[in-house]
Amino acid sequence: MHRRDFIKTAGVGAVAVGFSLPARAETPAVKWRMASSFPKSLDTIYGGGETLVRRVAELTDGRFEIRVFAGGEIVPPFGVLDAVQQNTVECGHSASYYYFGKDKALAMDTTFPFGLNTRQLTAWVLEGGGMELLREMFARYDVLNFPGGSTGAQMGGWFRKEIKSLDDLQGLKIRIPGFGAEIFSRLGALPQSLPGGEVYPALERGTIDAAEWTVPYDDEKLGFYKVAKYYYYPGWWEPGAHLVFYVNTQQWKSLPPAYQAAFSVATSEAHLQMLAAYDAKNPPALQRLMAQGAELRRFPDDVLLEAYKAAQQIYAEESAKNPVFKTLYDSMTEFQARSDVWWGVAESSMSNFRQAVLRIKS
Repeated sequence: MHRRDFIKTAGVGAVAVGFSLPARAETPAVKWRMASSFPKSLDTIYGGGETLVRRVAELTDGRFEIRVFAGGEIVPPFGVLDAVQQNTVECGHSASYYYFGKDKALAMDTTFPFGLNTRQLTAWVLEGGGMELLREMFARYDVLNFPGGSTGAQMGGWFRKEIKSLDDLQGLKIRIPGFGAEIFSRLGALPQSLPGGEVYPALERGTIDAAEWTVPYDDEKLGFYKVAKYYYYPGWWEPGAHLVFYVNTQQWKSLPPAYQAAFSVATSEAHLQMLAAYDAKNPPALQRLMAQGAELRRFPDDVLLEAYKAAQQIYAEESAKNPVFKTLYDSMTEFQARSDVWWGVAESSMSNFRQAVLRIKS
């Protein structure tokens, strides 16, 4: 046999024996339900689940089918973690700080005030040991967690009246979850937790005085500018909010390895796609909001400084009594301290210069 013929024959054999795909009959058909915490009207944040579903179907030739249900369709928006833990649904898409009441450590999967920005948080999760620590925490809930998208840094929310100093926070009724709520409470405000669909009516009726949601693109869709014109920044309590996909541990173990791989890959794509979408959609959305009467305001320095001080007190108190929180917080802040040095040298200095140039041009 000539050498060329041997190589040609060997190549055919390798494909036939070593790299053949499993026959269709050997690949089980699997159908899952995914409960989302988000309404369909918020196409980008709800769309993270749709991205995952579409890619899993494509990667498994349609044999692994997942159906997404919006918040409230089969599970309350804030009931997704419980539903996955109890195997009411196989998987879910949510934000872990919604379950702050169960354990404050859960909020660290999403974000924490004055904490990591989006890129830093992703780096901590994927390269800084964060995923291992988070999975140890979620194992207590019989849940496996995956990155589920990111909004990037968020805005500071919509206020019916201006905030000129700390005094203006006294008695202020504001919709805000997690540690942000605790900090506002210590500053004299009255935090409340409401799903996205209930925020606009509460603002309109005056049941609440202010509300944070996410970013300009989603805020515009919910119409907050119509009932509260002062739009504050920065969103110091959500410097880089991450979403999460939950999977029931037993359901995960029952999946064929190829389906597990497809799901994992799809979560990574959904995570990146959501952030890219928000980064592209937020700038024009902010311009539209301002054209429709929204008035940008920066939080006063005294509010930011006192919020920062309150945050440090709260973290110290929680670390003293919650070992899971302490483990996550210590790891994240150690990573942040190193990362901030690099960020200040490269990212922030370049960004600050560009912003200064823009101000000069304008």
